Amino acid sequence: MKDLTGHVEWLNYHHLRYFHAIAREGSLRRASEVLRCSQPSICSQVKLLEEALGETLYRRSGRSIALTSFGRVVYEYAESIFSIGRELLSTARRAASTATLRLQVGILDSFPKLLSIEVLKPVFESRPVVQVTCREGKIEDLLGQLASHRLDAILSDEVPPSGMQIKTFSHLLGESGLTFCAAPELAARLKKKGPFPKVLHDAPLLLPTQNTALRREMEKWFEANQIEPVVVGEFEDAALAKIVAAEGYGVTAVPSLVETEAVERYGFVPVGRTLECGVRLFLITAERNFAHPGVALLAKQFAKTPLSKQLTSQRTKSPTKPPKRRSNAETP
Repeated sequence: MKDLTGHVEWLNYHHLRYFHAIAREGSLRRASEVLRCSQPSICSQVKLLEEALGETLYRRSGRSIALTSFGRVVYEYAESIFSIGRELLSTARRAASTATLRLQVGILDSFPKLLSIEVLKPVFESRPVVQVTCREGKIEDLLGQLASHRLDAILSDEVPPSGMQIKTFSHLLGESGLTFCAAPELAARLKKKGPFPKVLHDAPLLLPTQNTALRREMEKWFEANQIEPVVVGEFEDAALAKIVAAEGYGVTAVPSLVETEAVERYGFVPVGRTLECGVRLFLITAERNFAHPGVALLAKQFAKTPLSKQLTSQRTKSPTKPPKRRSNAETP
């Protein structure tokens, strides 16, 4: 055997495959049929393997071939190597057939959490399982993550700011009016003061922060209805505002479409409802169509839900339209 020190640094597995074929088939003719290449091509490839290993691997014996002692050793290794390779391919095929679909969703920090849950619920309930990752943040940060493909879609109550150098598509899923809720004792006191929405005048309110679409809509509505509430708290986190309201410190507004869930979860009593201002639900993507299968699934499954039908029915009563007094409803 030749001295291979410093000679062979890596093994060419294509050459090994050719040798494995002629060793297994027992002749160059049958190996050429299996590999679908000419006998001279097989011989030249195996010759390169012999030169790399420094040993003769086989000798011709008539129309057949006979392995040398070293050739038999190499064949055993080759058999093990390619057997493991077949197992690897089989494992990869099984993994591909059962791979978990992953969906990365950004949620605007001011977006109502109960509404987010309702939108995502069909995806959580889908089979096969979709692994959902939710990231909360400001619209600018989320758009940056969408542009760099760290997010597949964004749930937002506003379209991206104009002037941003990021190409996005905003899909309006629907709109919802607002229900003003409070803890039972506060709600009872307010209802004694008079009809809705005037009852909110001088009432303690827990509002979204100034930089949100919902806050801007609410302030327009307050002005149109000549309401001057007492702002006792401003919150970026809508869930925290609900917790504070549940303690009796003020009135909070929730999307009417999730009023039932809010009442059950926080023990609220509705004070009144309006369709004159509210939230719009946008699904923001980097593509015009839902190219990501997870986003397509979200949109498709959401469209089948009762919530989607309610959102669709309210599009003709857009919160962004000029106020109409008759849309305000006092709760019993």
